[in-house]
Amino acid sequence: QVHLVESGGGLVQAGGSLRLSCAASGTFLNINRMGWYRQAPGKQRELVATITGSGTTVYADSVKGRFTASRDNAKNTVYLQMNSLKPEDTAVYYCTADAAIPKIGVYNYWGQGTQVIVSS
Repeated sequence: QVHLVESGGGLVQAGGSLRLSCAASGTFLNINRMGWYRQAPGKQRELVATITGSGTTVYADSVKGRFTASRDNAKNTVYLQMNSLKPEDTAVYYCTADAAIPKIGVYNYWGQGTQVIVSS
């Protein structure tokens, strides 16, 4: 079992910044892809950014140039630095991780989510 715990959400004015963190714990061999998705009210969950263990990143077009994903492999933690926030970035942000479980294989896990509200 892998547990993902997010932190860093909150209320910020448009143009401001927030930094989300997500720490993975539990029994696993390694974690390859980690990342962030978000879900706004009445909308489907969407990709924000992902990052592999080697540092390869993928970003949604809507956040390119404003958000930066990074990770600390020693701490099994992924970060999302969010700058120049817009009201349309308001959503619940979910951490995700693909973890290799001993004798079982690779499974995808999700955190509980952290709320980000950007006021205009």
